[in-house]
Amino acid sequence: MTFRTETTLAGYARAAVEMKTQMREYCASTAGDEYTRAFVETLIARRPDDHDDQARPHQRVADVINRASGAVWAQGEAYVLAPAMSAVVAAAAESLDLTGDLLTADAAPTDGGVLFLPEAIYHRNLAGQVSAIAAITWATIASPSGRSWLICGWANRDDPEDPHANRIQGYARQDPTLLSRLGPYVMTNLDMLPIAAPVPAVAHPDIDEPDRDWESAPDGRYMIADATARTRVCAAIAYAFWRIQAQPISVAAPAPLERPARRRAARAGVVHDTRVVMLRRTSAMTEPAHGPTTWHYRVRFVVRGHWRRLIDKHGRAHRIWVRVHLKGPDDAPLLHGETVAVLAR
Repeated sequence: MTFRTETTLAGYARAAVEMKTQMREYCASTAGDEYTRAFVETLIARRPDDHDDQARPHQRVADVINRASGAVWAQGEAYVLAPAMSAVVAAAAESLDLTGDLLTADAAPTDGGVLFLPEAIYHRNLAGQVSAIAAITWATIASPSGRSWLICGWANRDDPEDPHANRIQGYARQDPTLLSRLGPYVMTNLDMLPIAAPVPAVAHPDIDEPDRDWESAPDGRYMIADATARTRVCAAIAYAFWRIQAQPISVAAPAPLERPARRRAARAGVVHDTRVVMLRRTSAMTEPAHGPTTWHYRVRFVVRGHWRRLIDKHGRAHRIWVRVHLKGPDDAPLLHGETVAVLAR
């Protein structure tokens, strides 16, 4: 069960509970602990100012991340970002600059949560590699410097369009046991946002390799690059989502869940509440007193170019390219660039 095959609120709820259950089990496993330790060691080893023996700090950091991740996958509220909202959140995140800002503890809708992105937002790191951010988790943690949000980005290991997932499949061909030791999502990003303390600036080191082979995201998908981001990518996406879901342009609709799925979640100790965040529509138009009720948008927004899957009259699947276009009434306000109202404080 994946979000790629679901299109209804109930389907999103089922997929969210299933993914949370599997990820809770994965984070509690020895394989999950080993992956987190290896990920943290690799991440810290890239920092040029780490020259001393960091074995114990690596282990302590990995323990904190593993406990926080396991708790948030099990007990955090789940949010599913409707595919039409991905471009809105990504555009807001790309233009976001939190440097020097003081964020209060109530900036996030909950202390811990999981955001699923059925239409992933792509991220290019400084090495030129591209990965899809298919889920983001956040949790509040305490440290000697104060409280912070621990924000993790996760890639769907089975996404056929994700270059990072393709790399995992390549490793799996060398080690057939690899996939059995991984959860449905693998951690690819780790960011921190301080609470009640200035957000530090993002350093952009010089890259002296002009011939580097830069990977590309699939056609029609939004991508944010570390080289130009003014706030760390996963933190920017999470904060942009926090702000947008609280604005009048969006609505967080509770998704119904069937009784069998609720029972499975209860047995696994997983919180099953799921909200689907989508663009808010206007109230029903009542000009015709009879006939079906119709709806319309209150705002205009840019729809990025994308592939649309269709089925012909013979039952064969094919795709057509939908060009970039504006959606919404001609006289409605346009959500575009840095003037998006969701970033106002």
